Amino acid sequence: LPGLDATLGVLVLANFGVRRDLVVDGVPVGAALGGKGARESGDGSCIVVVATDAELGPHELTRIARRCGLGLELTGLVAYDGSGEIFLALSTGGRIDREAGGARAVASPRALNELFAATVEATEEAILNALWAAPDVVGREGRLAPGIPHHAVLELLRAHDHGDDLANVRGLIYRRNGKAVLTPPSVTPNELDDLPFPAW
Repeated sequence: LPGLDATLGVLVLANFGVRRDLVVDGVPVGAALGGKGARESGDGSCIVVVATDAELGPHELTRIARRCGLGLELTGLVAYDGSGEIFLALSTGGRIDREAGGARAVASPRALNELFAATVEATEEAILNALWAAPDVVGREGRLAPGIPHHAVLELLRAHDHGDDLANVRGLIYRRNGKAVLTPPSVTPNELDDLPFPAW
């Protein structure tokens, strides 16, 4: 947050939700991906820790912690019955020597609004990063928790941006007019040279 000369970061435990609800960058990719995720019930837990070096007090940190729910909502979280969301915000800045008569200034509305917006954006990003980094996992009694199919998600986002039909995206299972549609599987290149060069 260059305007505040402060930094804000978010760490999440993203053990919640169902695949069909996943939203990435405003695109409902979970519904288009089809198939089953790690669970089919929405319960679970999400723990979000917000840390900043902005000089804030307990009341302001409580208000920042409440904004984490907005970041969760951007990823499609419904907060189903049985799920537990825990939000914590802390500040490492502004130690005050109260015995010496020190007092902390209250953050301005402009500063708080910047911190609120940063909290929402960083929470969404932290959740998507956690989901993106998670590999397929085989757990107790052979339960499979599949990771996010990177290629299919990127193709979905590209198709959405260009207004393409889902039928042109490989590796999807979705419904059209009440019927299941399965597109051809995505192709994994054997050579890195086969990948397209980024258009930066």
